[in-house]
Amino acid sequence: MKTSTTTVNIVVTDVNDNDPTFDPFLPTNFTVPEEEANVFVGQVKALDPDSGANGQVRYRVVNHVGLFRINSNGSIFTAARLDRETQAHYDLIIEASDGAVDPRRTAITLSVEVLDIDDNSPVFSQASYTANLPENSPAGTVFLQLSAVDVDLDSNVTYQIRTEEAKLLFSIHPITGELSVLQPLDFEDLSAAGATYTFVVEALDSGGLMPPGMATVTVKITDMNDFSPVFSQALYHGMVAPDADKGTFITTVFAKDQDPPGSAASHVRYRVDLDLSPYSGSIFDVEEDSGRVVTKVNLNEEPSMIFRLVIIAYDDGDPVKLNRTVVRISVVQPSIIPTFTPEEYRFPLVSENAPVGTVVGVILAVAVNQTIVYSIVGGNEEGHFVVNNVTGVISTAKPLDYENITEYVLRVQADSMAIALSNFNVASKTNTGTVFVFVQDENDHRPVFTRQLYLGGVAEDTKTFSSVLRVNATDKDTGNYSAMLYKLIIPPTIDSQDAFVIEKYTGIIKSAIVYRNMRRSYFEFEVVATDDYGAGLSSSADVVISVVNQLDMQVVVSNVPPAVVEENKEQLIGILERYIQDQIPGAKVVVESIGARRHGDGFELEDYTKSDLMVYAIDPLTNRAISRQELFKFLDGKLLDINKEFQPHLGEGGRILEIRSPDIVASVKKAAQAVGYTEGALLALAIIIILLCIPAILIVMVTYNQRQAECAKTARIQMALPAGKAAGAAPSNLYEELGDSTM
Repeated sequence: MKTSTTTVNIVVTDVNDNDPTFDPFLPTNFTVPEEEANVFVGQVKALDPDSGANGQVRYRVVNHVGLFRINSNGSIFTAARLDRETQAHYDLIIEASDGAVDPRRTAITLSVEVLDIDDNSPVFSQASYTANLPENSPAGTVFLQLSAVDVDLDSNVTYQIRTEEAKLLFSIHPITGELSVLQPLDFEDLSAAGATYTFVVEALDSGGLMPPGMATVTVKITDMNDFSPVFSQALYHGMVAPDADKGTFITTVFAKDQDPPGSAASHVRYRVDLDLSPYSGSIFDVEEDSGRVVTKVNLNEEPSMIFRLVIIAYDDGDPVKLNRTVVRISVVQPSIIPTFTPEEYRFPLVSENAPVGTVVGVILAVAVNQTIVYSIVGGNEEGHFVVNNVTGVISTAKPLDYENITEYVLRVQADSMAIALSNFNVASKTNTGTVFVFVQDENDHRPVFTRQLYLGGVAEDTKTFSSVLRVNATDKDTGNYSAMLYKLIIPPTIDSQDAFVIEKYTGIIKSAIVYRNMRRSYFEFEVVATDDYGAGLSSSADVVISVVNQLDMQVVVSNVPPAVVEENKEQLIGILERYIQDQIPGAKVVVESIGARRHGDGFELEDYTKSDLMVYAIDPLTNRAISRQELFKFLDGKLLDINKEFQPHLGEGGRILEIRSPDIVASVKKAAQAVGYTEGALLALAIIIILLCIPAILIVMVTYNQRQAECAKTARIQMALPAGKAAGAAPSNLYEELGDSTM
């Protein structure tokens, strides 16, 4: 049997029958920090056993496409900044597909946790808060609860008051945010400022890096009826005829309430106290609004009877407050002689801001069954007051000014016109009384600074919280209305650090930073003075402080001890300033130091029988120090005249010895002079060396020229030798002649 063989190649064609499979050993839970883009999240890997394009795996992000991306090798990155506070967790679906025309797909879900970072400031529940605080609430009274939230994890919010002035009156609990008052606040004392406080509070994330959250708090102090009505007199007198008809006028009582005008608490009304005067109250009455005391019935009383009527004045405040007075009513026979009851009147204080027409008080003269006419006959020369000639009510007729007149003494007169049965007029008789009117000071004048521009200087080496200059404002008002509180308004800086601070009650401006390497620069800011310890009226002035050092100063040396100079410093500086201002108008002289005279080569010696007054001057046009050289020229050129003016302040024999540069400047000059001598010696030595070298250089040049001439001569001789004559030695000799035996 014959056989034969052949080779058959069977090619198995791959079909896309496998899905990509994710590596089960790779992690599926990932974390990523918030607020960072293009951050690596994690790695996935899928395999497909198919061959060719069917086995090529591709990846894509199925959901959250804008937030995540994946590259061809399965590395996952953030595509945008994630915010944990918006979404803290993502279920990220990644799909793997092969490269077939009809690809097969597999998906996997990854857990991505966003890690928190401190990227949020605390936020108050409201941008602004308003609270009412009853006046005179005791210290520690909580009147408002603040709340702020920081959405970052593990945040620890604390609270504080940002406005410095408010820290004197209010406190905030750092943990709970409860606002409380530190001291009782009186509505009447604050009414000029509106009885309202507005300040800023902060919420901070302790240990965090984000800026604090802020909110505005407005606290309104509410009036709580502090004052009871006060009668103008503790005892009133009245007279009535035995047979007076019902409604007969007897006298007028008057009470005043110091609660804010126009408020319910200041509205005064009157009534009879029937508990304390039941019988008198059945005969007499008082008009509720006017205070007029009248008969309640037709009288039928015996002469010489005396009635005691108790009258209550009460307000409409909450709670109602009241006061009492007594009206002593005498039953008398008719008389044509008026009698004041009492003869002297002292009414409550009248505000200098009281409008024209304000009632001061009521005077009363009695003449039974007579018509009485009142007038002011003395003490009212300028016409500040007027009296109602029928009722006896005295009112203001012109504005009052406490700063001009604090007290008035008025003479008042009551004239009676007897009306006879025959209707004939008989001459009236007069009686006079005295009225004392006291004016109450009000805060009606703003503070006035002694200068509108304060010039000063501060040395580069000044220590922190050293006094730089003092501002001062005065006020025509009295008491607390003339007591100042000062504050600085400094433009914001890059580092938010103010260069100066001020003692709020003294006006002393102090250094707050170190001014090293800042010479020739200056600071401009504003100072504000507010009277009534910061609760009243305000005024402002400008302050310019220049940075200087001893290069800007001169030392005025005198032959008196430092204590004498210190005692007369203001007068001496005024003299120096006047001479400098002759050259530079408005210049300000500043004292840097007063001490014992320093002398010796290094100024290391001190003489306490003499003194050094170190000064500099500020030019108001440039806001910088006048140069030391100019300062010396201005003062030294007038030394004789200055000494004449100094002498009365320095005592007998006292005078200026010299005007010199400060110690450090003089030391630098000496050092520079010493260096100058050394440089001069070195220069002289260099000149000598150069002079000695010049002859040697000339000799070398001459010798070199001679050698060149000899070599040229030898070359011409060689060229003149017969052709064919051996000249083997010539080159060697030629080179030797030229000074080189090498080829």
